Amino acid sequence: MANIRDLAKEAGVSVATVSRVLNGYPYVSEEKRKAVWEAVEKLNYSKNIQAVHLAKGRTTIVGVMLPYIHHPYFSAVIEGISKEALRYGYQLLLFQTNYDVERELEALERLRMRQMDGLIVCSHEVDWEAFAAYQEEGPIVLCEQVGEQDFLAVYIDHYQAFVQALRYLVKKGHRRIGYCIGRMTGPNSQARAAAYQDVLREAGVIPRRQWIFEGCLFLEDGKRVIEQWVAMEERPSALLVTSDQVAAGIVLQAGRIGVRIPEELAIIGFDNDPLAELLGITTVALPHFALGEKAFRLIHHWLETGNVHRKQVELPTQLIIRTTG
Repeated sequence: MANIRDLAKEAGVSVATVSRVLNGYPYVSEEKRKAVWEAVEKLNYSKNIQAVHLAKGRTTIVGVMLPYIHHPYFSAVIEGISKEALRYGYQLLLFQTNYDVERELEALERLRMRQMDGLIVCSHEVDWEAFAAYQEEGPIVLCEQVGEQDFLAVYIDHYQAFVQALRYLVKKGHRRIGYCIGRMTGPNSQARAAAYQDVLREAGVIPRRQWIFEGCLFLEDGKRVIEQWVAMEERPSALLVTSDQVAAGIVLQAGRIGVRIPEELAIIGFDNDPLAELLGITTVALPHFALGEKAFRLIHHWLETGNVHRKQVELPTQLIIRTTG
């Protein structure tokens, strides 16, 4: 059976380097880290690795809870998490939940059963009390603003991002403003709803519930939105769209049916997806990749030290003005 010296010889590195890679320590070059893991696979070292994990009380696995894998927002977050997981020698266990509470609780149970060292929660349906009940089982990082709650969190201030975009539209003369969103529940969605109410009332405008379009997640949802907009007697003159994919769908379908953007309908998207640049969509750039990176760093630091300097980390956003707004 292969031992750590065999791994070092096969990988062409020192025994100390092999030890650092197997135990998830940083400051090892990607080239040497890759060589070690290739040697692990070639020499079938998995049983030995399990023994190391048992001795350390670690699995070097971090769970990631997210509703959809194929949505651009969550795909970018996963990319950021994966980059840091690879750097520190961790594997990821993905839980795609579709916002199903039972699936979310299953992920938390896996943490309780020590099948992973910690859990990053990209978005969820269960309430905060559920996460609080599992905090003693291992570190849990939420990718949302948690206020006074005692959670590890990395977040984008979706309230301020929405306020920034709404005030831009108001400054451009718009008063009939609506927005498109994936769902109305959840802390981030509630923050956007609060921003919508506050900015419109600040502008002396009564918000219109009928100008809020739900279930907007993918490109094809944009087609549905523009068709609903055309059928309205009273239409908004501008829409905030919480996904550039949906915004692109709106712009493309508007072009097909002769609706002029932005003359008849101004559009501001969110994410700064490559499609937004291609189609000239004004957008709010959200740092999804950095969100994933920082979420993993936070959980890794907690696992290594049992503490962090800041339990909650906010990331900045940026309004990028193009032609549709």
